[in-house]
This record gives sequence, structure tokens and C-alpha cells, in this order.
Amino acid sequence: MRVLLPEKDEWKISFRNKEDHHESYSRLRTIQLQQGKTHEALFTAEAGRAQALMDLMKSQYGVRKSVQLSSKQQMELMMSSISNHISSPTLFLAEDSELVNLWLLLKGEHRCFEQRKISDDLTLVIKQTYEKIGVRGVNHTLDEPKYEKECALKGLYDVFIAPISHLIEGDELIIVPDRSSFFIPFAALVDQHSRYFSETVRIRLVLSLTSLLLLEECPESRHSTSGALLVGNPWVETVRIKDTKPFPQLPGAEEEVKMIGEILNIEPLTGKNATKDQVLSRLNSVSLVHIAAHGCPETGEIILSPNLASSDKLEEKDFLLTMAEVLDVQLRAKLVVLSCC
Repeated sequence: MRVLLPEKDEWKISFRNKEDHHESYSRLRTIQLQQGKTHEALFTAEAGRAQALMDLMKSQYGVRKSVQLSSKQQMELMMSSISNHISSPTLFLAEDSELVNLWLLLKGEHRCFEQRKISDDLTLVIKQTYEKIGVRGVNHTLDEPKYEKECALKGLYDVFIAPISHLIEGDELIIVPDRSSFFIPFAALVDQHSRYFSETVRIRLVLSLTSLLLLEECPESRHSTSGALLVGNPWVETVRIKDTKPFPQLPGAEEEVKMIGEILNIEPLTGKNATKDQVLSRLNSVSLVHIAAHGCPETGEIILSPNLASSDKLEEKDFLLTMAEVLDVQLRAKLVVLSCC
């Protein structure tokens, strides 16, 4: 049914949000795991991941046509290709109500599967961990003893990392999270030796195995090899979005990009110079993009300085950088840093 939808993201997202479609992959995966078909369950879990993003990547980057995930032969071919291309151990996660399923993929055809039972809803466990370590604006627990914080982080380590830690070789681990586990601070997890996980491995997060394969297949010529766009503390005193309060200036963001500019010997765009027109004109020609500004965490828009040629009556299109506009300019950067809300 999904293949029949035109190339409209909003239709695909709406279709995915239908309960039957959203749950069909997880229900099939659960049945396969109950039957001991861990290989097929991995196929099913992967088939339901980041579908709209995959369509965008395939169209934007001009890579091979989408595989028909209903065909087991094609899925086997794709998984074999992933196994041969991955440069680091890859941990694939899939959540059930009281279970966490973990697949570790190593280079070649080797895969191992582990299943861990969790005592409570994972979303609640992660929230409690945040409270114990004092993040997300929760300050009342900052005086908790250090061992209390370590215990919270070690608990997540024991569920997600400990079962496969002895198989991790090298200094990098790729993680494909699922739902709640996107909010796990993997780098801060604490192992049995009270070391942060990031002290032993470099961690990469990807949305799906397919996206990882597309990144591996993307030709080097696709990316810019020089130049940087540094944007900090755009002038937003006259900016209003619907009924929001005035946005404060961000002097710390300006200091941030100036420090980076000194390292790279590049003049950043700050204040009234950090206009939407200036940003769009440079966005697709640089290797590094670093933006420190106000942003919308729900929809991804970034608030820039209004275009200087704009009329006195500002409209959102004069200062709001949208995801659609970023797609239109064919971004070719190797690294993008969004130091926003």
C-alpha cells in the first residue's frame, strides 16, 4: 500500500502513524522471535525503520532504487551487503513492552542475538535516569551521591551494552536505536569498572541499517572538501513566531562560533549579518556547517536574522530556515553541527 503513495512526505508519515501500520512490523517481529527466527525478525525490524527518510536519501543522493522489502531474497541481499560494508560492530535495537532485543552485526555474515527483560517501561526508566543525573532541567537531584548517578547509568549499560560488550572489537560502535532508546545517553553509560562508555569506544548513531548502507555507498565526490559556514547569535529582536515571546539574543552562541572561526581562520556570520539569504547562499558549498542559534526542537526550523532587504512587516519566510529549504539547496557538507535548542 505504501508503495502506491505519491512522493509526499506528509502522506507517508500520516500513513505510518496509523496504528495498524505502526504495529504491524513489531507484531510480526514478536511472532518471529517466539518461533526462534531471529534472522527473519531482524529483517522485519529493519523494514519498518525510517522509511520516509530512506525515500529522501535515495532521491536526493541518486543512489540505487529502493529494494522491495517484501521480497526475502532482496532483503537477504541487502543484509549481506550491509554485513560486508560495515566498518565497525553495529548494535541494532528493537523494543517490546518488557523486552529489549539486541542484534550485534560484525563484518562478514556473523550476527549474534540477545534478549533482555526490563523491570519497567523503558521510557520511565530513562526518565528516572535523567532525574538521577540531573539533566533536562531537573535540578533537585544534583546533590545526590555520585554512586547514585553511576548506578542509574550502569543499569542502562547492563541492559544494552553488557550482553555484547565482549564482542566489540576496535574503537567504534555503531548503534541503531529504537523509539525510547534514542534518548539513552549512550556515551555517558557506566561500565563495571566505573568508566564512561565513551572512554572505551567512539559511538555513532544511525536511524536504520539501510541508511548506514546508503552512507557507505555514497561516492566521496558527493561531499564538499573545503570551506566552513559558521553561524552564531543571529539578530532576532524583531522576530515573532505566532504568539511566542520575543527571543533573547545569545551572546554565548556568538562566542562559540568566533572561537571555532579562530581555529579555522574563517569569519563567522553573527548578528545582523547572519541572514537567511546569506546562510542559504553558502549552505551547499562548504564541508562544515556549524549553527548556534534559536531552533524549534519539534520541527527543526532555525531562526536566523531577517533578510536586510525585507519590509518592515516581517513574515516567517524572511527569517525561518526550514527543512524543505535545506533539502532544496542540496546540502553537500561532511559535518553539520546544530548547536540549538
